[in-house]
Amino acid sequence: MPISEWKHLTTPHHQRVHTPDWKPLGYFNAYRLLLATLFTILFIAGPTPSLLGSHQPDLFLLSAVFYLVFSIFSVFTIHRQHLRFNWQTKLQILVDIIVLTLLMHSSGGLTTGMGILLVIAIAGNSIIMAGRMAILFAAIASLTILVEQVYAHFNRCFDNTSYTQAGILGATFFATALLAHTLAVRIRTTEELAAQRGLDLANLQQVNEYIIQHMEAGIIVVDGEHKIRLINESAWQLLGKPETHDQQFLSELSNQLYEQYRDWYEHADTEIRPFVSHTDSTEILAKYASLGEDKKDGTLILLEDSAGVTQQLQQMKLASLGRLTASIAHEIRNPLGAISHAAQLLQESKKLEGPDYRLSEIIQNHSGKVNTIVENVLQLSRREKTNPRIINLKAWTEDFIEELCETEQLPADAIKVDITPDNTMVQIDTNHLQQILWNLCQNAIKYAAPTNNSLHMTLKGGITDEVPGPYLDVCDNGNGIPDQFIDRIFEPFFTTSDDGTGLGLYITKELCECNKSRISYNKTDTGGSCFRLIFDDPRRIKA
Repeated sequence: MPISEWKHLTTPHHQRVHTPDWKPLGYFNAYRLLLATLFTILFIAGPTPSLLGSHQPDLFLLSAVFYLVFSIFSVFTIHRQHLRFNWQTKLQILVDIIVLTLLMHSSGGLTTGMGILLVIAIAGNSIIMAGRMAILFAAIASLTILVEQVYAHFNRCFDNTSYTQAGILGATFFATALLAHTLAVRIRTTEELAAQRGLDLANLQQVNEYIIQHMEAGIIVVDGEHKIRLINESAWQLLGKPETHDQQFLSELSNQLYEQYRDWYEHADTEIRPFVSHTDSTEILAKYASLGEDKKDGTLILLEDSAGVTQQLQQMKLASLGRLTASIAHEIRNPLGAISHAAQLLQESKKLEGPDYRLSEIIQNHSGKVNTIVENVLQLSRREKTNPRIINLKAWTEDFIEELCETEQLPADAIKVDITPDNTMVQIDTNHLQQILWNLCQNAIKYAAPTNNSLHMTLKGGITDEVPGPYLDVCDNGNGIPDQFIDRIFEPFFTTSDDGTGLGLYITKELCECNKSRISYNKTDTGGSCFRLIFDDPRRIKA
């Protein structure tokens, strides 16, 4: 997930704007609608005489009908949110105070006990409203009750006045408003804290998923029934991009991995060996760890590309080889130089006869060959740490081929470049890639061209579902390598040529392994040689 998508999850508490909650307002209006409906039905169809509207029936009926119509109207305004939340809340509580006071007055005043309905109205609206408005409306309700009592007193509406009850009811309004407001504040604080914790957990979960999905190492989580609960992108690519679906068993994903996992599941001390999941795949090293006290709780499977381990071993091997060759270089090159120089001086002698001159040539030629071997070994041992960078494979290859054709004086159509898609990116040390392709192309020029009227090479590559990562095939139109030698072509000092050193392909393979890449050999359909390079995939974030 891009970083920009996380910002809404990490907004500070004091910067968030409170969003009005329309649901409580709708619930309280439903109570208002039910109350108004009951008053209207009980007054019209109820028994006679009735407490409801006993003092002023017309006023009671008019107030109850208005209360019912207003409640129905509020249903639509709340549902459609036509009016602002604050305005609707204030209007509804004012209507509650006025209408309930009129209903109470028309039914006989405070002595009827209907004042408790005002307490409920104050409590409900205090919970809905934010801030100190609840105290203001408690004061308005108290003044309304007091005005009703004063009006009843001067107009002699009732036999007895209830100023004491009015005062008690007013105090109840304030107490209810304070208590409800305090409770509402705590509820909102708790809700906001819970929402923030939920956002934090969601943020953490997204970060964890992002990290897991973009790790270089493959991650697979299976439950006690050997069903896959999680698999990241790297594991999917390492296993050859198999088909995945929900509730998939590990055996359906990779049979080789499942067999190894089953051996570990049954015998924890089983030796874990690298395995190859499919053709052109690197060796995969799996590690297993129980997620609980028992293996039945689930297992974490960590898949590692052996290329990383091979690279480390390769660096150690090169360092050891460097120390060895550095120590013997002087011991070999000094006498070798003396032998070569002596043979050269011997050739300049006028007394040297034909057979002796031929022997001196042999000494000179083999001295040069030995010197070439020493130079190649020294070149390999002095190799510095790789400096990989991401390049466009097609553009870089085209530039290389142009330089090669110019150097070797090859026709422009001798080498064809076909890389799809055009924006295929690879991660490798370009100096090493230069030497790798130079060695492969030089072999094609040296061994393939003499067997044909003209040299034809194809550098084909890109990204496909069949190959685990970007690749490049270097193919020629020669006769290929004999089958009995294919398994040995990457061995050091192995060559079928009298003037070869046997280090070209060996150095090429070493350079590939230093860059987490792989090289393999296959014959083409026409019998020529085809070397495949599979590069380190830059689409995976390196940990």
